[in-house]
Amino acid sequence: MRLSYIAAALSLLVIGIPAASLHAQAATRPAHPPSSLVVPIKTSTGEDAGTATFKESRYGKQLTIVLSLKNLPAGDHAVHIHQKPVCEAPNFMSAGGHLNPDHKQHGTMNPMGHHAGDLPSNITIGADHTGTITFKVDYLTLALGAPNSVLGTSIMIHEKADDMMTDPTGNAGARIACGVIPVPGQ
Repeated sequence: MRLSYIAAALSLLVIGIPAASLHAQAATRPAHPPSSLVVPIKTSTGEDAGTATFKESRYGKQLTIVLSLKNLPAGDHAVHIHQKPVCEAPNFMSAGGHLNPDHKQHGTMNPMGHHAGDLPSNITIGADHTGTITFKVDYLTLALGAPNSVLGTSIMIHEKADDMMTDPTGNAGARIACGVIPVPGQ
């Protein structure tokens, strides 16, 4: 394999492209958006609360978010995408408000439209303190730089259910678990 690398570099030199220039060009290309991303989620005490898996459809028309949560109180809990990629315990207020590039009101049932960070249903955590849910939305993306991209934000689990209407938070209560959704390469 090393021999083929050397041969390729020599052939580039023969046709007039220095190999070092080729490496420099490759290093400055922008990162491609990931097709999927797994984000760890932590409680306010730093305990493992599970994961959120984000997967973009083939043509970027739909984002699937799979939550697999644990170590959380039983009951229904709101899930939102928040503006900032910061999860500072104990209250996670560092994450800012809901992702809302279109300046709409809260709640998927709100006639005025909803925040991009509002997900369409709550997650139910069972008596065993675990729960899973899959969201499929056409208003979020993994595309780098898109105003509705989840990259460079955070995913938040709240203490109560979201009523899907009340602006600005759906009466979802305190923030109890958080995960940073990174921008690739940062």
